[in-house]
Amino acid sequence: MKPVGYLSILLHAHLPFVRHPEYPDFLEEDWLYEAITETYIPLLQMMERLQRDRVPFALTMSLTPPLCEMLHDTLLQDRYIARLERLLALAERQAHTHKGTRFHEASDHAYHDLKTVHEDYTQRWKRDLLGAFARLQDEGGLSIVTCPATHGYLPLMATDEARHAQIEIGVRNYTRHFGRAPRGIWLSECAYAPGMELLLKDAELQYFFMESHGLLHATPSPRYGTARPICTPAGVMAFGRDQECSHQVWSAEEGYPGDPLYREFYRDLGYDLPQEELGDCRHPDGIRRNLGIKYHRITGKVDLSKKEPYVPTWARERAALHAGDFLRNRIKQCRYLHALHGITPHLTAPYDAELFGHWWFEGPLFLEFLFRKAAFDQDEIQLITPEDYLRLPQSHQVVRPALSSWGANGYYGVWLNHTNEWIYPHLHHAEEQMAQITRRFSSPTTLQKRALNQMARELVLAQSSDWAFIMTMQTTVPYAEKRTREHITRFQTLADQLVRNQIDLPTLQEIESKDNLFPEIDASLYHPKEVRHPGAGAAVWTVP
Repeated sequence: MKPVGYLSILLHAHLPFVRHPEYPDFLEEDWLYEAITETYIPLLQMMERLQRDRVPFALTMSLTPPLCEMLHDTLLQDRYIARLERLLALAERQAHTHKGTRFHEASDHAYHDLKTVHEDYTQRWKRDLLGAFARLQDEGGLSIVTCPATHGYLPLMATDEARHAQIEIGVRNYTRHFGRAPRGIWLSECAYAPGMELLLKDAELQYFFMESHGLLHATPSPRYGTARPICTPAGVMAFGRDQECSHQVWSAEEGYPGDPLYREFYRDLGYDLPQEELGDCRHPDGIRRNLGIKYHRITGKVDLSKKEPYVPTWARERAALHAGDFLRNRIKQCRYLHALHGITPHLTAPYDAELFGHWWFEGPLFLEFLFRKAAFDQDEIQLITPEDYLRLPQSHQVVRPALSSWGANGYYGVWLNHTNEWIYPHLHHAEEQMAQITRRFSSPTTLQKRALNQMARELVLAQSSDWAFIMTMQTTVPYAEKRTREHITRFQTLADQLVRNQIDLPTLQEIESKDNLFPEIDASLYHPKEVRHPGAGAAVWTVP
């Protein structure tokens, strides 16, 4: 029986490359460790439970190249296990302390949750989370898409060579980790500029994702809005974000994660306990930080000091109710669109993966209930991956999408404003210099090739959209500025040594040891290519 509508859920999993072997404990590495414990492992556990129970599911995830490289890195794996074991010991002590108190259920749940995470990571998956994701993809249910190399903001780059390299490195990295070429890509920050699909086609990618207005403002206007993907003039398909799906989850006022019964994110044991009781979990510098062990529920709009104890059973029941509500609303939405347009609509629902588990502790449970209810409680909505949807026999309108992103106000202002504009002259100069140097050293020696490839690594690391975003959000600004300056400085140091034919091997080795990602990188990706003129379909809009 043909469904009334299709639904694709996409989780965008990304973190900037943070790896500091020169320090025994580096605060920003916690970003990775928190995400592994609170998002990536819970999502894997959720999918494996569905698989075990023979529940059909369809989930799409982007696992970005920097994230894949960090998950694969033995140094970071060792550090993660050490941190996890310290947390587990603390959680066990706290569970014993809270026995018989009103925090007993919350503390016991936190301890057993961490214990299961540790057992699965070290024993079931043998540290290999990428292998676990790959197996789920190979066995069906999960579809993984790639992303530009370092989540670079493509429209704000100066050259097509730089954009091409970001995309191609992403494709090659995906192929190395997952044993097949990617078919889809998540454009960093959903940032699109007209003509960018030509670069995607060159990389043999079949589809990408856009913010809603990128389709709604397309030329000509798409007949079905975001209720169906469109075909770009290059033949690459574009899926637009459905605003209703997003609003129901993301809305600060109406979104599910703000329910009073869910776990409170901002009340953390790392701040609640006296320093002396934190034991090995205390930062060497005495800095307070989130540990991810939390015993309170949201409660309502009250002061953090008045938050009530978290009750896992209540939260689980609420997650099931919210999953049912979400599904019912999607059915109503698809019925309406079906009646309005006379088509079987397709809804695209993309979210940051870290929302599920890290920010919204019950998020993976919500997804699990959603998949179970969609499989057994109804037959009107079919959950489907974009990859499988494109195999269905149907035609799609050809339109030219509009410039857009999913940042605040929908365009590029988050990544180009008074807080971060200073980085772009340096990035653009490095991009142009990279193309010139690869032309000059078209047949490099072994040592020259190593230096060129490391220059390419430093360039893509400097281009990470995370640094500009952090500067705008005014969070860890000194770190973002430092990373940008360091990568540009390392790039320039190697460029100067190459031009002078005086490559200093110890300097090169030190830089390689710090920024050791992308063994498949090839500086020849920056060789200047034939320029496409507007009349023939210019590759992208370029910053003046």
